[in-house]
Amino acid sequence: MTGLGTVINSCMVIVGGILGLLFGHFLSERIRSTMTAACGLSTMFIGAGGTLSKMLTLSGDGQFGTAGTMTIVLSMVLGGLIGELINIEHRTEQFGSWLKIRSHNEKDPRFIDGFVTSSLTICIGAMAIIGPMNDALYHDYSLLITKGILDLIIVMALSASLGKGAVFSVIPLALWQGLMTLIAALIGPFLQPAALSAISMVGNILIFCVGLNLTFNTHLRVANYLPSLIFAVLFCGITL
Repeated sequence: MTGLGTVINSCMVIVGGILGLLFGHFLSERIRSTMTAACGLSTMFIGAGGTLSKMLTLSGDGQFGTAGTMTIVLSMVLGGLIGELINIEHRTEQFGSWLKIRSHNEKDPRFIDGFVTSSLTICIGAMAIIGPMNDALYHDYSLLITKGILDLIIVMALSASLGKGAVFSVIPLALWQGLMTLIAALIGPFLQPAALSAISMVGNILIFCVGLNLTFNTHLRVANYLPSLIFAVLFCGITL
């Protein structure tokens, strides 16, 4: 069944969020802060590892080199420019505000922060793109199930520290991965391996940025860099 991987992934997010809400109040603010930082650090290394796995090359004489640096620079700069013009981050926050009202959580000061942070953490990255593609093209759900386990842990920690908003990240997750599944079914067979590699490389940089925000409380507008994924495909032939 096409899309089953996203259904399983979404269920795991809900379970993680419920566990965080049920047992989060047993944890002190200090412990919740440490859990959030742990998620941030883990996210940073997942992103860095994913990017470097695509950038590093090994020559015949055993020397390491890098590839795709121009793809990264052009994709991030142009993608960030388009994202700022559209102001995707602000629109994400507006959606969070709407959900906050509709879910009767107006008095929760952490709702939007929890929603945006959790949404960006679990929706951005290679796994959220390659996973649905494997689902659509090969009916292989293994990558999305692995992602679901990671998301369960991340959302559990974020909902414990940031509240109910983190649980509602299941909505953009289901919409995003559902869209990726549909797109993959339509154009996936025409994408070259270089394009998938470029998406993975740039997507993992965005994951690293999410980790920075979680760990150091920086305010990188990561959502505004999402168009970089499109430019990554366009520039995937640049190897410098």
